[in-house]
Amino acid sequence: MKYDFDSIINRRGTHCVKWDDDIQEDIIPLWVADMDFKTAPCIIQSLEKRVKQGIFGYVKVPQEYYDATVSWFKKRHKWTINPDRIIYTTGVVPAMSAVIKTFCKEGDKVLLQTPVYNCFFSSIRNNGCEIVDSPLVYENSTYKIDYEDFEKKASDPNTKIFLLCNPHNPAGRVWRKEELEKLSHICVKHDVLVVSDEIHCEIVMPKNEYIPFASINKETAKNSVILSSPTKSFNIAGLQIANIICPNETMQKQIDKAININEICDVNPFGVEALISAYTQGGDWIDELNTYICNNYTLLKNFFTRYFPSCPVVKMEGTYLAWVDIQATGKTSEEICELLTQKAKVRLNPGTMYGTEGFVRVNLACSQGLLQQALIQIKKSEVL
Repeated sequence: MKYDFDSIINRRGTHCVKWDDDIQEDIIPLWVADMDFKTAPCIIQSLEKRVKQGIFGYVKVPQEYYDATVSWFKKRHKWTINPDRIIYTTGVVPAMSAVIKTFCKEGDKVLLQTPVYNCFFSSIRNNGCEIVDSPLVYENSTYKIDYEDFEKKASDPNTKIFLLCNPHNPAGRVWRKEELEKLSHICVKHDVLVVSDEIHCEIVMPKNEYIPFASINKETAKNSVILSSPTKSFNIAGLQIANIICPNETMQKQIDKAININEICDVNPFGVEALISAYTQGGDWIDELNTYICNNYTLLKNFFTRYFPSCPVVKMEGTYLAWVDIQATGKTSEEICELLTQKAKVRLNPGTMYGTEGFVRVNLACSQGLLQQALIQIKKSEVL
């Protein structure tokens, strides 16, 4: 491989949430969605160049930023974006909260599908809205959509927004075109706006294809807001940069007003430079990253099949976050995670964070050597 994903980089003492959150320094953290790989060299080089200037004042986002975004999605995902429909902001979660605030009033309902990214819950609650859950159906080691239940809840006139996760964290699904079409049809029919978190869009396993929700058809585009960022895929979350892509001009103007009212309309120069570099030069790095993540997933799956056959690893089509079924243990996900932290010295995320009991989430974005060590420690702990 051209790029090095095997080296174990010491992140202790760097004010890193993933590695410095635990008091015990012997804990292997496989929890928060933060990769242990250095970002693409092209990004590091662009940031080094920017640092050398030595002045870090307010940034004017250049045309190159929009050009890079449009070119990337057209070339890699066959989606043509109107650059005038792009709004830059600090992050996907602030963007989500701003969009909810734009189109919902207190007491309105927001639909989601559990298990799902934990910040979906907080964004809804923080805006005084009600969470409506249409749980995904767990079957044959994967998840599918219950369209009947989904439409029943979308048809409620108080349901204003559906928060889609595409690809889905933590279920690992990369939604097929026909699945997205069905969801879109239901939401258009019942006047429910689709807000799609697509931050994991670049991490896709072989034989799967990420489909931007707004690319389905014109009707879908008019009824959707896409939240996108290179931060998760290129491991640059700390640089705080994201895009809101809203093909509907009228809605875009409303969102832009909310972004300014909530003062999340300014970004930092490093985020801008990183996005431009990622989207113009980072393609081959992402390709190798996907291969490495896939190999880690295979390692995890094979290990669990051999040593913990009663705890199957859910099929992972995308993201670098594996979802493991621990229902057979008879313990809660909180109990399993606590035992693994204490006895195996490995920290995972409990399924309850994502609205579902009986599962744990494993971050595979680390060196294969570190993952192997964590698995050995889990086996020796006899927790599973």
